[in-house]
Amino acid sequence: MQVETIQLRTRIMRAAMTAGWMVLLALQPESARVVEAAWVRVGVAGVAGTGRAGRGTIARNLVLSDQARRYLSLQYQSYPTEFMGCMLGEVRGTTVVVSRVAPADVDPSHSGRTHVVPTQSCEQAGWAETVGMIHSHPDGRSCWYFFPGTSVLTSDGQSFLRQPYPVDAIMCGDRVVWMSRDMEQREVGMAGARELTASTTPAP
Repeated sequence: MQVETIQLRTRIMRAAMTAGWMVLLALQPESARVVEAAWVRVGVAGVAGTGRAGRGTIARNLVLSDQARRYLSLQYQSYPTEFMGCMLGEVRGTTVVVSRVAPADVDPSHSGRTHVVPTQSCEQAGWAETVGMIHSHPDGRSCWYFFPGTSVLTSDGQSFLRQPYPVDAIMCGDRVVWMSRDMEQREVGMAGARELTASTTPAP
């Protein structure tokens, strides 16, 4: 009888958690749900076996090569809509080193000022050394993974949970905001070579 009671409580808790996530997703903008659905559709088959890093990696630092910085700056200045890239590189301990950024497979009609939807994963597009995704916010605003003053994930944070990579990043003008699997938001500056700033954690 006690075992049945525990099992019932477990099912109720799981149902409540699922309902909570559904409510949270329903509150997001339409574009957020489109991106979320796209990642489910694209899939992540074979990514964890790339030999680089997967979901379990906790990165404390993100290092962008000069080539990666130049590419990101050029893309940011050239497009009024969001762009998406595959960050290629390797993980060295707790540091993710991005040697270059390759364009994600995005149909132009699926990129707007507040959304971008890939047609396939980075691996399916031929980028086998992907360590994370990066997309831009053209207006340089709302560059965060948690709503300010809360621990509630934004659509970008929710999309990261769906990905198999150790990091995710947002290009935001003069800086790149990024997140690791410890769910802490950090920043790396675009001006100085390999500049790293202190980490920031969303308020509880």
